[in-house]
Amino acid sequence: MSSFDDYKDKYSNIAMRRIDGIIELRFHTEEDSLRWSLQPHAQLEQAFLDVGRDYENQIVILTGTGHEFCGPQLGLGGHPTRNAMTPQKFDPIYWESKRLLGNLLDIEMPVISAINGPAYRHAEIALLSDIVIASDDVEIQDSAHFQGGMVPGDGVHVVYPMLMGPNRARYFLLTGEVIGATEALRLGLVNELLPKDKVLDRAWELARLLLCQDSIVRRYSRVVLTEDLKRRMQALLGYGLVLQGVARMQNP
Repeated sequence: MSSFDDYKDKYSNIAMRRIDGIIELRFHTEEDSLRWSLQPHAQLEQAFLDVGRDYENQIVILTGTGHEFCGPQLGLGGHPTRNAMTPQKFDPIYWESKRLLGNLLDIEMPVISAINGPAYRHAEIALLSDIVIASDDVEIQDSAHFQGGMVPGDGVHVVYPMLMGPNRARYFLLTGEVIGATEALRLGLVNELLPKDKVLDRAWELARLLLCQDSIVRRYSRVVLTEDLKRRMQALLGYGLVLQGVARMQNP
């Protein structure tokens, strides 16, 4: 098992606090909105493992810092090329990517996302939570993949068709569509919209409500409600990552 004291200060991109078994993970880059890179990619994979292996954790809250939940955003058209990869360079990314979403789904306790603003890059991490609440200025975009010259194969090809339906998801992933707050609520991507300064308080209110239930009921409910998601990831994630890697193994 993990111990909170051993990992709570371990991650430079994740600030943690725990009260009454409710653990909050606040993503950030130098105390501002999270900017995606290989560093937070690696940290989230390991942090989700630590959190999931700590039996003292009862409820998880994921949130962000500053104006955005995560970024940066790319304009439509993005950056059409990426630096070429070799198998040796891509292999650790492949290894990590397979486990990042897997470790999140392996957390056997309810997970609540408090999306504090626009989520332009890897919003699927927040959208995989059991309860998703967001600020009324939230925007959802996948700027990390096709718009950035990458195959959308590291889990977004599983998550978004499941949440939106296949036709809408393919349009979203290929065009760089930005989905605003009202549409995100209509599509069921988020469950509640609140003023920005109320989002995190509402997440804690919901966490305390869930905490009233028996701990075994909570844990087993999380297990049964994520089983189908885990099967989909097991079947499709590795293949998508391979295609993502192959597409980058070309001459610059």
